[in-house]
Order: sequence, then C-alpha cells, then structure tokens
Amino acid sequence: MQTTTGIGINHLRLEERIEQLSRIGRIGETGVCRLALTPEDMEGIIQVRLWMEEAGLLTRLDPFGNLIGRLEGADPAQPILMIGSHIDSQPYGGRYDGAIGVLGALEAVQCLMESGLQPPMPIEVVAFCDEEGSRFNKGLFGSRGITGQLEEGELERQDRNGVTRREALEAFGCSVEKFTEGVYAPGSIGSYLELHIEQGPVLESLDAPVGLVTGISGPLWLTVTIKGMAGHAGSVPMAMRHDALVGSARVIAAFDDMVRADPVAPTVGTVGSLRVFPDSRNIIPEEVSFTLDLRDMEMERRNQLEARLMNVLAEVCSQHGLTYSVAEDTNSEPRYCAERIKAAIRSSAEEIGLSLPELMSGPFHDALALSYVCDYGMIFVRSKDGISHHPSEYSSPEDIALGTEVLYRTIRKICSLLPADIESEG
Repeated sequence: MQTTTGIGINHLRLEERIEQLSRIGRIGETGVCRLALTPEDMEGIIQVRLWMEEAGLLTRLDPFGNLIGRLEGADPAQPILMIGSHIDSQPYGGRYDGAIGVLGALEAVQCLMESGLQPPMPIEVVAFCDEEGSRFNKGLFGSRGITGQLEEGELERQDRNGVTRREALEAFGCSVEKFTEGVYAPGSIGSYLELHIEQGPVLESLDAPVGLVTGISGPLWLTVTIKGMAGHAGSVPMAMRHDALVGSARVIAAFDDMVRADPVAPTVGTVGSLRVFPDSRNIIPEEVSFTLDLRDMEMERRNQLEARLMNVLAEVCSQHGLTYSVAEDTNSEPRYCAERIKAAIRSSAEEIGLSLPELMSGPFHDALALSYVCDYGMIFVRSKDGISHHPSEYSSPEDIALGTEVLYRTIRKICSLLPADIESEG
C-alpha cells in the first residue's frame, strides 16, 4: 500500500458534491439515469453551475449544451487550459462516471483560487454535453462541437421516442443557429486535462489508487440493419423463411468469436443495442437493427477485424436470403497523451508519494475529441471490481481525493510554465 502525504484539496466538499449530484436522476440506491438533454440533465447542469458560480467562476451554457465555468488568466490572450468531463450518464449507470472529472476539476480550480494564485492563462472547467452517446447513439457531442468535428445529420438523430437532437437542444435552451459562435478558434485551447474513473480492473489488480493514462484506443461504432420477410410463425416452412433475427444472431455470434480469437490482444467488441421489427411473438422478424462497438490500440488489427466482419455479414445474408446495410457512427484512431503533460502528472503524484502505473484507456472520453486540437493528459482513479456503466460502479472517496489532488498539482505545474517552456516541450 502506498503512503501519501500533503493532501491540499477540500476532499469533504468534493465528496458531498458527488453525493448531491448523484441524487439527480437516481435509480435504486446507487444508480443514476441522467441522459443527455433531459430534464434530469438540466437539473444537474443547474446544480453544477451554482457550485461554479459560488466558487467565483464566470459561467455560460454554450450552443452545444456544454456548461463552461471560466477563471480569467493574467493574460486572457494566452491559450486556454481546459479541464473537464461530463455529467450525463448511461440509462443504467453509476454516480462516478464523468461526474468526478467535472467536480474534481471544479474542486481543483476552486482550491487554486482559494490559494490566491491567478493563472497566467484562462482556465475553463467544462461539463461536456452528451459524452455517453446513449440517447442519440453517437457520443462526444459537446466536445466535438466546440472543436468543429460535428458531422452532417447529427441534429436529426432520434432517440427511442422519436425526439431529434435538434429538438432536445432547443428544449434545453440552446440555439443550433449559433453553433458557429460556439466553435473555439484554432490554437485557442492550449491543453486539456481530464480526471476519470478507470472503468476497468487494471489499477485494482495493481493495488494502485491512481493511474497515468498514456492514450485512448480507437473506437469504431457501426449500426447494422438486416432485412428479410415477415410471415406467420406457424405457417411458413423453415426452409422458406427469410428471418432477419436468425441472420443477425449468426453475425453477432461470429463477431464475438473473432474478437475473442486472440486472447492476449486488447481488442474488445460489443453488441449493445438490438431492435426487432415487428417485434411480435408469432411473426417472423422482418428487420433487425443492432449496434457494433469495436475497439483496439492497433488500427491494422482493428481494420482486419472489420473486413472479416463485412465478409461474414455478406455470407450470412446470402445464405438466408437477406439484405443488409451498415452505417458508420464513430470511427477514430488511437490518440496518445502529450509527453509534457504526462511528465507534469507524474511529477505531481511523486510530490505526495504516489507512483502512478501507466495504462491505456479502452473507453473513449471527451479527451479524444480535444486531442485533435491540443495536447491532452488524463488521470484515472481506481474502479472497484473494474465495474462501470452500472449502478454498482464505485470509487472510494479516498481514491477520488488522491486523483483530484494530482489534478490540482498538475494544474499548478502547468500554470508555472512560461509559454516559451510549453513551446519547447511540445
């Protein structure tokens, strides 16, 4: 067990805020359902905004639904140090995913202000809109929005109730006509930091409360639609059927087999959502739509798996007399953390007696979108049993406090660097 010293953040304040935020959208004793751009999300935004303003930050809700709290720097023209994460959740999520990154960032910046230090550059604490992507089936909306990475048709994406993202944004008080105003100018963001729970078992296996992230694996999200022919379940002979669900099941099973084929590879694949039409007990399924999530640190291996999947899809549909289409929802290559920021995080941890294991992130985060416009770094906090996206998700107050302390000290280190130092190290 590592011995730490010199914790300076207000861990009780942080712990109480995490608990209070978790009551918004609570399901059961420990779960949270706070989907993006819902009344629960707005209630969370209002609460976090209140805490930001109490701390002395100037706040705004931008056109993309991002909540931004700004601390002005001695030189407002310097590139921004941005820190944040998200407060939206999965439909059956936990209280720590994203939330500790927003509230930890606020705690760190509030401590900076209480110490009397004015940073040389502006600092912005951001609660990004719809990181999860669980409502409109495409995440990182707010972070992609401010970095100019939104794609055609995103506003017309619908949730399960037929509500479009455009309608949800407008109900949230956001003006989609002002998107251009919300995009940050190239070079205006200098660095990005994100604190997040690990959502995996590595840190716990190493008995380490905090870890240093080296990069984020590349996610590929696909939506596959397979079409056949409906018919009466009692009268159509088996040999004459064009069952879209049977074909889908064969593709899904083959996908799982190919992802598991190399047990030492970090490849992961998931089918997380499936819709059947007409969805009736005694009707042969005519159309099935399902999502595919494929992630790997090696693009070549991921591309090979995608190609094999396409071959399986074509073969299965041919055998069963089906047709299919594939929509690409997300496609990103692995993105690596900046060496200068990793060095600052590592040094900050050493100051309090922590030696940080280094690990890759399988899940994507808002840092993935920011990595295309600035240097970024991430700090992971240990997850009990590696569980996340589930009400039993848990990170201890002590571990969260340590991660936030490392974040706080990293912010101070970045603030102490002169612009020339940053340029020379970049």
